[in-house]
Amino acid sequence: MEQPNQKAVIVGVELQNQTDFAYSMEELRNLAAANSIEVVDEISQKAARINPTHYIGTGKIQELLALLEAHDAHVVIFNDELSHSQIRNLEAALERTVIDRTILILDIFAERAKTREAQLQVEVARLQYMLPRLVGLRASLGRQGGGAGLKNRGAGETKLELDRRRIEERITALQAELDKLVARRQIQRKQRQKNEMPVVCLVGYTNTGKSSLMNALLEKFNPETTKQVFAKDMLFATLETSVRSIDMPDNKSFLLTDTVGFVSQLPHHLVKAFRSTLEEVTEADLLVHVVDYAHEEYEQNIAVTNETLKDLRAYDIPTIYAYNKCDLTDHPYPAVNDSNVFLSARDRSGLDELIQVIRDHIFDDYMKCELLIPFSQGRLVAYFNEHAHVEATEYEAEGTRMKLECRVSDFEKHRQHVTVL
Repeated sequence: MEQPNQKAVIVGVELQNQTDFAYSMEELRNLAAANSIEVVDEISQKAARINPTHYIGTGKIQELLALLEAHDAHVVIFNDELSHSQIRNLEAALERTVIDRTILILDIFAERAKTREAQLQVEVARLQYMLPRLVGLRASLGRQGGGAGLKNRGAGETKLELDRRRIEERITALQAELDKLVARRQIQRKQRQKNEMPVVCLVGYTNTGKSSLMNALLEKFNPETTKQVFAKDMLFATLETSVRSIDMPDNKSFLLTDTVGFVSQLPHHLVKAFRSTLEEVTEADLLVHVVDYAHEEYEQNIAVTNETLKDLRAYDIPTIYAYNKCDLTDHPYPAVNDSNVFLSARDRSGLDELIQVIRDHIFDDYMKCELLIPFSQGRLVAYFNEHAHVEATEYEAEGTRMKLECRVSDFEKHRQHVTVL
């Protein structure tokens, strides 16, 4: 955004039987704030359906104009995705910059994207959004960046066909580059699967503390690591998937994945563009659903995340709930209730409890055994020392006696070479 704190009025239509309207309008305020836009007022209308020409009725248009005049606001933000004709009609009626929820989210993503893959994904999503709306947006492709549609507006429609062709060519070129990065990611994922390391994925609403929790776990179990992930108290701080190995003292390890946060009505272009990133979620062995327990609408945030997981076909993956930010609530912590862990990543409190619940889920394929390994199979002693939790080792006349906990698959693979005691 070139000019910080532009003034805006937000507009929403509450449909019949809609229970989350107040929540979605509050979320729209937060999205605007994340884009350095100051929401000075809001207007809403109850209706059976959204007005196909102007989103809201003509009476509300006049009411909206009066509000804009009173606040000297030059931006209007609508709580749903607008069609190209709605954008055109609203700009003509209001003579103000018209933004919908989708372009607001796309702009935040554009600003936050740091890696090449994230930047490509955001730009593909933005161009796909623009393509059917060229007439309504009245904008040329004079700029390639984001900007909430607030810059270079009103350039006219003379270059419409040229713009459309250029956008389509640009999407094709970006998609080709993105496909190469996705292929590389899939090779890395296959390599991890070959190593048989369980994958645990942090999911949740945006700004619940997923990255902070990941850093806290890295600090506890891999204190030498310099691979901390970016964490900040803002919407969509994380747009790229980060994978880190969590190595525990008993030679058990798992891969922990940090993912992009969810928000209600996440634009379908964005979900489509980030599909490769979100595939990490669908292939996880366990999901840790991180909840901002101090958020007054935390239950709604949980519902939004679960709905998104369902859209990604990841809803049947075993899930545990990490209720974070308990230090800002009256709830006692650390505490565990079945698959619910109450903790504070900031206080580093509840990490042991969380890890124990994770272990119970992902290391259920381990068994305890006592083996006598003949000296001729000395390589197995080295193997189990590296890949199992060895509780005791004794050297006897016939070989090495080991009391250990190992994977069932490792036991089955090597049992013919050892004596099971």
